[in-house]
Amino acid sequence: MATVELRFSALPEHVRTARLVAAAVARRSGVDEAVLDEVRLAVGEACTRAVGLHQSGGISAPVRVLLIEEEKQFSIEVGDEAPHAAPGEKMPGADGGAGDPDAETEEDEMGLAVISGLVDDVEVTAGENGGLIRMSWPTTPSATLVP
Repeated sequence: MATVELRFSALPEHVRTARLVAAAVARRSGVDEAVLDEVRLAVGEACTRAVGLHQSGGISAPVRVLLIEEEKQFSIEVGDEAPHAAPGEKMPGADGGAGDPDAETEEDEMGLAVISGLVDDVEVTAGENGGLIRMSWPTTPSATLVP
């Protein structure tokens, strides 16, 4: 299992770099060419969401992206360090913040819906120490692995 780890400051201009790196590693891992645009878009959406969460929460930690090449699948994990409330629960201080918590929740849900529409195998976990979006795509074995 080969893994590429990418960490970047939570700035929107770094999302493009993450998309390009993810597409390049996905291609090398054997992800079908027809799916690479979906990989790029999903990674862009997940990274944009993480950047937004870090910026709105005043978090200076970098956004983490893991690109994991396994035998028959390629996975991408995008992690943030923003505290997340359980569904239906308000985050502490959410009603006194600069942004509208309902609008932020709606935007967050829209981003997750876009990712779910692009990726068949997606898992979202979140807690008080941050969140993680794990996306996976099947890979085609290279010609050198075929007997």
